[in-house]
Parts: sequence; C-alpha cells; structure tokens
Amino acid sequence: MAGRTNLIIYIVYFFLFFISVAVAQPDSTDTDVMRITLKDNTVLICHILSEDSTSVQIITLSNIEMNIPKRQISEREVVSGLMVKGEIWEDDPNRTRLLFSPTGRALKAGQGYFSVYEIFFPFLAVGLTDNITLSGGMSLFPGADQQLFYLAPKITPLQLDNFDLSGGVLYIRVPEESEGAGIVYSVATLGSTNGALTFGLGYGFLGGDFAEHPVLMLGGELRASKSVKFITENWIFAGSEVSLISLALRFFGKNLAGDFGFFIPVSEGDSVFIPWLGFAYNFSGD
Repeated sequence: MAGRTNLIIYIVYFFLFFISVAVAQPDSTDTDVMRITLKDNTVLICHILSEDSTSVQIITLSNIEMNIPKRQISEREVVSGLMVKGEIWEDDPNRTRLLFSPTGRALKAGQGYFSVYEIFFPFLAVGLTDNITLSGGMSLFPGADQQLFYLAPKITPLQLDNFDLSGGVLYIRVPEESEGAGIVYSVATLGSTNGALTFGLGYGFLGGDFAEHPVLMLGGELRASKSVKFITENWIFAGSEVSLISLALRFFGKNLAGDFGFFIPVSEGDSVFIPWLGFAYNFSGD
C-alpha cells in the first residue's frame, strides 16, 4: 500500500510541475514556414511570397527577400513546429511514442521510424495510411538460441487538433513456442507535441486467456527547450502491489530522437533503478 501511495504522490507532483512549466513557456505561434533546400545543399528557412513556373519569391526570417530559380531547388517542405521569439522550434519527430508505450497519435501515410530500445530490441514502424500504423521487430540477444518476435498494429480512428485516440495490440512470440503473449490496449493523448498527457488501458493475454485485471498507464511529455523534452510513463498493474514509474529526457532534432532515463518498480520491498535508453530515426516517404 505504501508503494502505491508513493506512486500517486509522484504522479501528482510531476503533473503540478507539468502545469506550472507549461504556463511559463515562452509566447509562441504556429508556423507555416518553409524549408527550401538548394542543389548546392544550402538550406533556407523562409516564407513564400509568390511563385510562377520558373521561380519562387521568398522572404527569410531575417526579412531578406530573394528570387530563386526553380531549377536550383532540390526540395521544399513545411516546417512543422512553433515560432518562438523569432526562432523555429520544430516538432518532436518521435511524437507517436513516449518511452515504451505509444501515444494516441498516428504516423501519416508513408512516414515511419526505426528505433532501438534497451540496445537489444529494434523496432520498425510504418504508416500504412493516416489512420493505420504497422510496426514490429525481433530481439537481438547475443548468443541466444531463440529470439523474441513482436508485432504491433495500431489504428487511430479519432484525430483532432489536440486529441488523438488509438487502439492496438502488442503480440510477442518465440517461434518454437505454441502460444504467444501480449496486450490489447487503447490509448488517448490530450495536448500538443509541446505538452500533453497520455492515458492508456490494456489487458494482457497468454494464448487465448486474458488477464483478470487491467493495466493502466499515465504518461506525459513537456517541452523544456528547442530540442529537449521531459517524458514520464507510469504503469499501474491492477490486482498487483507492483507498479512502475519513470522519468526521462528526450533530445531531438529534425529526424533523430534519443531518450535517456530510468524506470523504478514500486512495491513493498526495496526499489531499484532500471536505466532506459532509446533511439529513433524518423523518416518520410515523400
């Protein structure tokens, strides 16, 4: 009971911190800024003023107007993020995941990521449509006779400006075993990529038998700077005295994200720190 009380206190303190920092964040506005890459690898962050069949008229963030021949442009894309005091804060590329748990957000069609968790668990995910994500992988334990194979489809039927609702399955199996195990879950995320809460509910299963009690997950993400976030992911196993709490920092750029933190099992006995390490490379099919 004491362990569960400590977990509740931890969660309350974290989200009080979450709210206080969110209120104190710098003024910002949504941006429709473009990133234009020239064939000589010059990158321009700008607004497009006009264009015709041969050229593009732009104005940079420093208010410099330029006329660029289209033949010199190799790529252009919208910068997804915020304008903070004249500086672009791009969105977290790994917005569809906390640490181990997914958020309610979906990959867009053609988007994807390759990630590695705790060194031995690679993961590949691809957005088949704007609402359906398919992911999976296999463990890479050195010298092991058998490896774990896992598959994790996710469907996101509801996507609003600041609310996303998904449901999915994580299925794990050793090929030579007759039965697999996993969890069926639903997860909802409320907020933006700069600050959000995520709530999850799931039931574990082994073969065709489901657990009697659910698993609850309460997570959060809070942007601390242009390229750093706080991440927390807390698991409550109903019917058990053991829970998991976590705290991590995420460092991210345009495509890469790295999570560094820890999980702590909370029970009546002594607690230990379990280091958490995760990396993700996000890509687009454009």
